[in-house]
Amino acid sequence: MKILVTGASGYLGSHFIKTFQDQHSFETFSLQKNSIESINFDAVSTIIHSAGLVHQKIEQSYQHYYDVNVKYSVNLAKRAKEQGVGHFIFISTIAVYGETCSPIEEDSPTLPVSPYGKSKLEAEGQLLALQSNDFIISIIRPPMIYGDKAPGNIASLIKIIQKIPLLPFGGINNRRSFVYIGNLVALINRVVELRAKGIFLSADDYPISTSTLMQLLSKALNKNLWLIKIPLFPTLLKRIKPKIYSRLYDDLAIDNRETIKRLNFYSPYTVEEGIELTIKIKQKLS
Repeated sequence: MKILVTGASGYLGSHFIKTFQDQHSFETFSLQKNSIESINFDAVSTIIHSAGLVHQKIEQSYQHYYDVNVKYSVNLAKRAKEQGVGHFIFISTIAVYGETCSPIEEDSPTLPVSPYGKSKLEAEGQLLALQSNDFIISIIRPPMIYGDKAPGNIASLIKIIQKIPLLPFGGINNRRSFVYIGNLVALINRVVELRAKGIFLSADDYPISTSTLMQLLSKALNKNLWLIKIPLFPTLLKRIKPKIYSRLYDDLAIDNRETIKRLNFYSPYTVEEGIELTIKIKQKLS
């Protein structure tokens, strides 16, 4: 099977190619370096579209997200359909559900609040409108991805735990879902194998609390960590840094039993194994 991967040099695309290089042949495409017209679609049966504009430290306008995540994605899909490609996999995001729905299921209401989430949802709708008997559309919505060199909040937590042994995050009993990169690429490959259409949620087998996450990270780092509760600290953090508070204290749990059932899929890594591998590979490479 020949697969075209966009964003092949990015975190997700590069991991997929590395993991399944002996199972598939690949064409790669850079959104920044190449034009859609230059793509060689010969013998390509599937496209994994992982390229896109993600959350930016300095927030961009919706139009900027639209141009990359919607316009570019839809033009690529139209071109692929014209060239006889039969399967288009779009890597979306859990952000299409917004920040207040938990647990999240495949058919939960979509209420995105960020320009990033809104652009991904708009792209999903336009892509699904292109679907036909000869052109399958698959949408995969992952939460925060973690693993070696993964960007995001977990990487930030690792740096904090390495430097500070005493943190005011004890007793947080929220439920948040994450996905280890090995579990995500395995689910994508299952969608490829089955040519499964529709919307799928990717997540580790169960959500964990922020306090548990920090404890697992410290254990994998072989670092002593003491988590304490400070009265009024959560209230103060919510007032001063509401976004940070939400990521640390609010629920964002995924219930993807329907995805697992439809794909007959089993995550190859537990949460504990994913975190241990994240730290082990990171330390090996550093």
